[in-house]
Amino acid sequence: MIVSLAVLDIAGTTVDEGGAVYRVLAEVVTDAGHPPPDAELRRWMGADKREALAALTRRAEVEDLHDAFVARLAQAYAATPPRPLPGVPAALAALRTAGIPVVLTTGFDRQVTDPLLAALPPEFRAELDGVVCAADVGIGRPDPAMIHRAMALTGVDDPARVLTAGDTVLDVEAGRNARAGRVVGVLTGAQTRDELSAAGPTDVVGGVADLPGLLG
Repeated sequence: MIVSLAVLDIAGTTVDEGGAVYRVLAEVVTDAGHPPPDAELRRWMGADKREALAALTRRAEVEDLHDAFVARLAQAYAATPPRPLPGVPAALAALRTAGIPVVLTTGFDRQVTDPLLAALPPEFRAELDGVVCAADVGIGRPDPAMIHRAMALTGVDDPARVLTAGDTVLDVEAGRNARAGRVVGVLTGAQTRDELSAAGPTDVVGGVADLPGLLG
């Protein structure tokens, strides 16, 4: 297939943030009186964080919890700054050299995403053609809206020419729901090969660093 766009997740896929997002999410939910079983927490990996907080705490209004989540995550990132995963900057450069735009998507909102990206090396940010947050489109994964927005930003109208990649089941499901031609699960995040494979990706690889080789 000819790939005209790569749509990639951020945390656990292109950026190593030390697993802070799920650790902090679990802390906030626990403090709200709903300690999450690991299986339930894993089910919300990759989701819009407000949606995850609402589901895990069984609350309709979670803005206070989201504020706490954002504040704690900022502290975690200040203590241990996020960094690109090994081989990712070179992979992004290779994709764009091949004429493939790169757009990142995330279940974070701009309060988290913008400072996170600003902390990364400028050469990483220089390889991006756009960033789409769940809040930008009003819904998170597994809905394909973020992928559709990435397509609109880059002028790609055929989903069969889109490659998506992410480290969670919801990333894979979003790619499938978008009818992307290549839906790739990566093993640099918290979910296993078996979990990702069960969601029906076209490929499961070690990480985004493997994408140029996957595309030949």
